[in-house]
Amino acid sequence: MEFIDLRSDTVTKPTKAMRESMLTAAVGDDVFSDDPTANKLEALVAKICGKEAGVFCPSGTFSNELALFTHCKQGDEVILDQFAHIVQHESGASPIISGVQLFTLESEMGIWDLDKLERMIKRRTISNTETELISIENTFNGRVLPLEYMEKVYNIAKKHGVTVHLDGARIFNAATSLGVEVKEIAKYADTVSVCLSKALGAPVGTVLTGSKEFCDAARLKRKVMGGGMRQIGILAAPGIIAVEEMSKRLHIDHENAAYMEELLREVPGIIIDESQRDINMVFFNTDDERKAGLSKYLYEHGVKILDFEGFFRFVTHYDVTKEDIKKAIDLVKEYFTN
Repeated sequence: MEFIDLRSDTVTKPTKAMRESMLTAAVGDDVFSDDPTANKLEALVAKICGKEAGVFCPSGTFSNELALFTHCKQGDEVILDQFAHIVQHESGASPIISGVQLFTLESEMGIWDLDKLERMIKRRTISNTETELISIENTFNGRVLPLEYMEKVYNIAKKHGVTVHLDGARIFNAATSLGVEVKEIAKYADTVSVCLSKALGAPVGTVLTGSKEFCDAARLKRKVMGGGMRQIGILAAPGIIAVEEMSKRLHIDHENAAYMEELLREVPGIIIDESQRDINMVFFNTDDERKAGLSKYLYEHGVKILDFEGFFRFVTHYDVTKEDIKKAIDLVKEYFTN
């Protein structure tokens, strides 16, 4: 059965051009920094982010954890959102790899009370650890954080001599939504993690960008983490296509998500979470007690979704057409109205 897959924008298949680029990619040994395709990708993403350098990583989790490992010493504190990817979806890696303390601060859909944030920044005492890093996300789930807010967080951090890391897994989506260049978002962070396999369609990879000094240190830490790879040009080549070409079509995914939202609103009892409607995701819920069986029903009819406790998230991407969306939402309507 051919499935319509709405679980995530990580499920996309590499394009024909990506597959061909992997066959013909010039390669070297990246541990020696002489893989030309990897070097090209790192420089490209760094330039787009307005940073000096980049380091290729096999995943977004690896990239975020490498950032913490490079920025912090054991026992340092990282302030981040209680629902941050680093906290919720990276398998408890931070204390294992970096030995850091994660201080989770409650937010309103990614937006902190900035007075409280500033009060939570600590200086080393005989009893306290020291806040070394503030980590933020943009996008935050389906919400794009305003640039004015990011600037305020960055200024607070700099006032206290604290570094800022941006988990920018979907930073191209954020830039598309805001109508700005990526570097206009990235300038409010010292380091930025940019995922190539979410939304952009590459099969693997994330680039961690920052200053040359930071990236030189991160390259050593990457080796410690087992990320010193060899002929990675075959992985970097589709990443270049992802950044140069696929990033320019993200508005289509956003438009398709708006179309999906429009169809969902026709289903009795569906409540759209409008606070997370900035990119290619539609979060929704219903009080209908039959909702627990929706995932199974859709799967039996050729649609894959993720089971979340208490809500649904449908994601559009390169491999999902408007026709697919219509078919999927017609099935949702059929399930709740029969």
